[in-house]
Amino acid sequence: MTRTKIIAVAGGTASGKTTLARDLVRVGGAERVQIIPLDAYYRCHAHLAPEERAQCNYDHPDAFEIELLEQHLAMLLAGESVHVPEYDFSTHSRAAITHPTAPSEVILVEGILALHFEGLRRMYSSSVFVDTVDDLRFLRRMSRDVRERGRTQESVVSQWKATVHPMHIEFCEPTKEHAVELFNGEAWDDAEIQDLLDRLTRP
Repeated sequence: MTRTKIIAVAGGTASGKTTLARDLVRVGGAERVQIIPLDAYYRCHAHLAPEERAQCNYDHPDAFEIELLEQHLAMLLAGESVHVPEYDFSTHSRAAITHPTAPSEVILVEGILALHFEGLRRMYSSSVFVDTVDDLRFLRRMSRDVRERGRTQESVVSQWKATVHPMHIEFCEPTKEHAVELFNGEAWDDAEIQDLLDRLTRP
């Protein structure tokens, strides 16, 4: 097998990075390209009461168990399979199941802080930051969290003001400087996706 390339897909919440990563898989082929979401490595808060879990800052670097992700990526680079955790956003804890994941030609590490951690950056072959204006990201976040994560509009607004946007400014936005590619997250077509994939995976 061709040596595995690990590529970061970073950007703010609701910037379009998950959709972009899925399109890169669709265009590149699932047998060749797969996603490991940074969100899967949120620390488990099952030991906390539900109201305490909801108050945690999930947009801060400390929210992620990066050591485990680094270990898994190192194993994949060495040709070993791993068990990727699954995170339950409705309960703010890890699900009981994991996802067996074997090495592939391209692994996309997708998440808001995929470019924040130096140890991860050393593992990447390339990277892209999905750059999308704040107003559009907020509208997308509102729609997604109410529809998919069981949140109220009030809780989404409160969380955005208290942690999501401040943490974006402090920790996510500065990581743009580490990205090899900047990509407009408003809209794209398959030709642009193929172009981007070719650039990200070139030797």
